[in-house]
Amino acid sequence: MGWSDRIRRGGTSDGESEAAEYDAPTEAEAGVDEVPAWLRTALRRDVTGPRTVMSAIAADGEPVAARANGQDWVVAWHPPPEPPAGRRHGAEGICVTPDGQIVLISRDGDRWELPAGRPDGDETWEETLRREVLEEACATVVRARLLGFTRGVCVAGHEQGLVLVRSMWRADVELARWDPRFEISHRRVVPAARLSAEVRLATLPFAPIVRRMIHEASVIQPPGQQKP
Repeated sequence: MGWSDRIRRGGTSDGESEAAEYDAPTEAEAGVDEVPAWLRTALRRDVTGPRTVMSAIAADGEPVAARANGQDWVVAWHPPPEPPAGRRHGAEGICVTPDGQIVLISRDGDRWELPAGRPDGDETWEETLRREVLEEACATVVRARLLGFTRGVCVAGHEQGLVLVRSMWRADVELARWDPRFEISHRRVVPAARLSAEVRLATLPFAPIVRRMIHEASVIQPPGQQKP
């Protein structure tokens, strides 16, 4: 099946759901069989509009198309350890406190997101993560685990042809006193079970990618099981 036939809409920047016709892969082809049934069910509750099971969480290399900031992008998830080809675009992390809560940041106190940022100079992927978490969340990364990479291709817009690669992490952190000095003015910690709701996951342009990140980070536990 051609690459273009596998593109599906992941939503738009204004929260509207778009549907594109395509020949849906089987669950085995999409890699969905590797995702626990309880998690697939939970993730489907976040989905707005007519979607398939495959649209709930991105599989390896599966293109997710969306419109963001006035441009059309196609983004895919790539497993570690080697990054795909493209311009280094920094790091993003699910930051977990010692008691299993998730650290979120906000510029306005309304829209909440995960700490993330672009590289500074010749930083490694992990160095970017550690610096951004410290600057944006006033938190120190004590342990970092690479979850994968996202590769985004701008297919329409003023940056058409641009390819950006970002590293995605789980970071176990220790919080310091809140002392915002950069563009981030708010910080909060939330239960892991509230993560999707707090970041308004269903409205995000690339929600299937974010769901894959959450799955890889193992921050949502099956019912009746304790956190590691």
